[in-house]
Amino acid sequence: MTAATITAEDSHGYTARHLSVLEGLEAVRKRPGMYIGSTDSRGLMHCLWEIIDNSVDEALGGHCTRIEVVMHADGSMEVGDDGRGIPVDAEPKTGLTGVELVMTRLHAGGKFGGISYTASGGLHGVGASVVNALSVRLDVEVDRDGHTHAMSFKRGLPGEFAGEGPDAKFTKKPAKRPGINQVKRVAKRITGTRVRFWPDRQIFLKEATIGGDAVVDRMRQTAFLVPGLTIAVRDERGEEVIEYEFRFDGGISEFCDHLASDQPVSDVLRLQGRGHFTETVPVLDDQGHLTPTDVERDIDVDVALRWGSGYDTITKSFVNVIATPKGGTHVAGFDRALVKVLNDQLRATKLLKNGDEAIIKDDILEGLTSVVTVRLPEPQFEGQTKEVLGTSAATRIVSQVVGRELKEAFDNPKRGQKQQMRAVLEKVVSASKARIAARQQRENQRRKSALENSALPAKLVDCRTADDRSELFIVEGDSALGTAKLARSSEFQALLPIRGKILNVQKASVADMLKNVECASIIQVLGAGSGRTFDLDAARYGRIILMADADVDGAHIRCLLLTLLHRYMRPMLEAGRVFAAVPPLHRIELTNPKKGQHKHVYTYSDTELRKKLVEFERRAVRWKEPIQRYKGLGEMDADQLAETTMDPRHRTLRRIRIEDAEDAAGIFNLLMGSEVGPRREFISAGASELDDSRIDI
Repeated sequence: MTAATITAEDSHGYTARHLSVLEGLEAVRKRPGMYIGSTDSRGLMHCLWEIIDNSVDEALGGHCTRIEVVMHADGSMEVGDDGRGIPVDAEPKTGLTGVELVMTRLHAGGKFGGISYTASGGLHGVGASVVNALSVRLDVEVDRDGHTHAMSFKRGLPGEFAGEGPDAKFTKKPAKRPGINQVKRVAKRITGTRVRFWPDRQIFLKEATIGGDAVVDRMRQTAFLVPGLTIAVRDERGEEVIEYEFRFDGGISEFCDHLASDQPVSDVLRLQGRGHFTETVPVLDDQGHLTPTDVERDIDVDVALRWGSGYDTITKSFVNVIATPKGGTHVAGFDRALVKVLNDQLRATKLLKNGDEAIIKDDILEGLTSVVTVRLPEPQFEGQTKEVLGTSAATRIVSQVVGRELKEAFDNPKRGQKQQMRAVLEKVVSASKARIAARQQRENQRRKSALENSALPAKLVDCRTADDRSELFIVEGDSALGTAKLARSSEFQALLPIRGKILNVQKASVADMLKNVECASIIQVLGAGSGRTFDLDAARYGRIILMADADVDGAHIRCLLLTLLHRYMRPMLEAGRVFAAVPPLHRIELTNPKKGQHKHVYTYSDTELRKKLVEFERRAVRWKEPIQRYKGLGEMDADQLAETTMDPRHRTLRRIRIEDAEDAAGIFNLLMGSEVGPRREFISAGASELDDSRIDI
């Protein structure tokens, strides 16, 4: 119903006469997209499918064994079957013959009560009438009761054409005449229906066509879904007539094999079962009122699936032979059962251990070809295009049937299938591992990008220059940082403190390394990336100087830092731009220094201290007791740290070089890797060469 636009001046004159009512099939012609989706080739194809589906419904009911589809040279389409034939007697309420009722009234047909059809694709009762409304001419022939009955329509109106084709003169049928004619006698055993229609170019776009390949594919698919049904296709539109005929007694098992293009990992598994549910539907009572009524329904589930060696997923789903390319509740139940059963099987066979991440649908679907079909009376679709099943009970029932039958297939495989089922489980686990590894790689890359592009950490004490003189001191501890701030030259020396021992990256994953705050800070501050993406020219500092305490812990920290640099920033080592600072271990204060001798003398090991003290005794130089031993860099004052460790004029640096990259990698892996055995052998073999006095206990 539509309303006219009313201006302010005549709004008081807006009455019921301004309203219009679209009667019969007028609404279809006014808004065809609501019924067939569009008026292009897709909508035109949908009209053909509607007529074909009516014939297939006859086959589903066991009343039809052959369907013929003809694409005529004049652009018309014809569908014929050997089913029961559309009823030609008068319907009691309307007085119209069955043919006229089906072809001219929306929501009319034999698929609502569940008596004529227990399972059908055309459930809305608008398919044939919509095609009729959108056709410039439609002819129906019905073989029934020993006669061939014929009736014609023009844009939904019944009548008679004076000749062939849509341009022939048309006479509208008088209201009280039956409109259907008996054109010839046939044997009583012969039944069937033939529908031929010419699309109305006032409705459809000029370029809208029906693709022959699409029709052939759809008919082949239908023949797979209805075992024993023969479907013939004839295309007369080209220079040569093309004919096909399909019949597949193996049903969807053959269809599954036909769809798969890779090498099989398993044979086709056939999972079949039935479920029961109660549905509340509105039913007209004796007074003509819609009353909610509980109706008992059955759903037949039939699924064929096989895994192949490839990676592509092919899933075809159908409801009463109607394709549901966008899935729906039946596919949701199928997916749910797959995930549950495969997870349970993998846990039971120990291929998936406790603590391992559960597999997901995508892991299972890799290389899977499946055909999911359900048959039920009056399925609820989302829209007339029937691309999505909406019957909620289908999810539960399909999940139960598939879960039960698939579990049985794994627990009690048929002869020769045991190895196949094991191969399926291994394939799924492999897909899961690949997915997790790819996800971790993406996360690592995002984390690396975030590190490289984010602001520098707040704890960095940066320098003013960015030339080759610039130095980044990686300092052990915040206490040493405080002293180093006063001891450094802010012109070219930057400081980055770390808290104790960083992660041993030799036996940690990239993800764990990037999650470690200290490792991430070093990569971020240097600004040159990490791993394969490391760019030496992008490094923000000319040198990296590792400044740790002079004790065993400090040596361990240097070793961990060098492991990080070797594994993820190796070009810095190869370029000779990594150094280790050499802070003193002792400070000797002389009480009577000789002329030209410094009052304070620093030593860097216990051995050097003993040698110095022997030398001072021989030269009669006295020193103040006790001798100061630095427990850490933080115990030095700024002048001492600058003089001994940071001032380029006085300090000692050890350049870290890689003379043999392969040997260096081997040593790092030996000393810092996860294999304990080789490290124990290395320590045992070198124990005899160790100077006991150098052991820090």
